[in-house]
Amino acid sequence: MKSYLDFEKDVKLLEDEIEKLRDPFNSEGISEVDTGKISEIQAEIDNKLKTSYANLNDWQKTQVARHESRPKAKFFIENLFTDFINLSGDRKFAEDEAVIAGFAKFGSRSVLILGQEKGDDLSSRLRRNFGMMRPEGYRKCIRLMELANKFNIPVISFIDTPGAYPGIGAEQRGQAEAIARSIECCMSLTVPIISIIIGEGGSGGAIALASANKVLMYENAIYSVISPEGCASILWRDPSKSLEAAKAMKLSASELLKMGIIDEVISEPLGGAHRNKEQAILSAKLVLKKYLEEFSNYSKEEIYEQRKNKFLAIGKQKTFVQFLTSDQTITKNYNSFKLLSFNYLKNKKKLFLTFLILLIFVIIFNKFL
Repeated sequence: MKSYLDFEKDVKLLEDEIEKLRDPFNSEGISEVDTGKISEIQAEIDNKLKTSYANLNDWQKTQVARHESRPKAKFFIENLFTDFINLSGDRKFAEDEAVIAGFAKFGSRSVLILGQEKGDDLSSRLRRNFGMMRPEGYRKCIRLMELANKFNIPVISFIDTPGAYPGIGAEQRGQAEAIARSIECCMSLTVPIISIIIGEGGSGGAIALASANKVLMYENAIYSVISPEGCASILWRDPSKSLEAAKAMKLSASELLKMGIIDEVISEPLGGAHRNKEQAILSAKLVLKKYLEEFSNYSKEEIYEQRKNKFLAIGKQKTFVQFLTSDQTITKNYNSFKLLSFNYLKNKKKLFLTFLILLIFVIIFNKFL
């Protein structure tokens, strides 16, 4: 059964009408399928989807990113890679099924796969904790990334999580430390890391596996420090202000690309990745192939430096350019300072006498008190 979002109500009605037309058994008995009418309605559906998805606001993009039918990490792994070997456990505490990890083949190249998995139905979602990783999940990823680094194997991560699991047990076992260690491990590797945000990229739970040479993002995915509902609850104490929060947070792919936080936006099929999963897979395959081939020409030192410089540049480049290229502003500030210095030197004696009189007045006043 298809799931529809609030802004897709018109599409739902049209698709229901198509289903009726495709059924030769109606209330009047067997009838001929009207293919012309079906084609006409399908064209109308495509037009409505094109219009709707071209004008999504940030909250609607959040809803699309969380769509229950959206392709998950497991689907990408099964359709992009061959000879996948699933590896479990952090060798310290337990296995975390919120993340799928293992080695596989991408074409003829060996790669390490890390995929945050939410699950497809209630049973699998509970088992995988809705994609919220525990400390043992991050430590498992660290163990495998270090192994991949040792054998010069590239790392590919699929990001799809509302955030790291905030339970008491997870905190007691060092959730913050595990996330920090995972980020440190990503930044220290000498093999390329390519991260694809396929749905939600929430908080440190996402960046722990997305501190990569290339951070790619699907068109309708989101990437933020907190969920819009959480932000609205903190700032306005009103979760209903999620739209305002989502807009202020600039969590969409287009906004993040402008700020240089991500490196490329992967286009989605008409109506979102959940409407044409095969096309979404093909887009991911092409972009992965492009970047793996690019990094095959880099040395270990160049891979490390590229990743380091990429993150050091975030947030500062625009500021420096703005001030360094504004000669007029710098000259104006210099002239103002020069004028202030001149006036101080010119009235130095007057200022000193005024200060002395005030000091004498304060001493006399305190004496009489």
